[in-house]
Amino acid sequence: SSRCKNRYGATMEIELTEAAKKKISDIAIEQSLTTLKVRLFITGGGCSGYNYGFTFEEKAEDDDFEVDNLLVDSISMQYLQGCTVDYQDDGLNAQFTIKNPNATATCGCGQSFAT
Repeated sequence: SSRCKNRYGATMEIELTEAAKKKISDIAIEQSLTTLKVRLFITGGGCSGYNYGFTFEEKAEDDDFEVDNLLVDSISMQYLQGCTVDYQDDGLNAQFTIKNPNATATCGCGQSFAT
C-alpha cells in the first residue's frame, strides 16, 4: 500500500492498483485535462449504511489525502484506511471497486458497506 499525506502532515495508507491508475490516466487523456483527479468519498445511506462515491476534480482541497491522482477527504479517509481501489471491466460492467478491510459487511452491489 502507499502512504499518502495531506497538507497538514497527517498520513494514511491506501492502495491504488495499476488498473485503477491506468483508468484515471485514460480518463484524463480523454478529457484533455492533465490535472484531472478522481475523488473517492463516503456518504451515509445505502443498503449497508455507507456508500462509496466517485467524482472528478482538477485540484485538491487543503485537507485531502492524495495518491496517484486519487483524492480522499479527511472525513472519508477514516473509513478508507488501508483500502485498495481497483478498476474492473468484465465487458458488461466497468467500475472502480473498493476492497475495504474496515467494512464489517458489504452489500451485493459492492458500493455500500457497514463498519
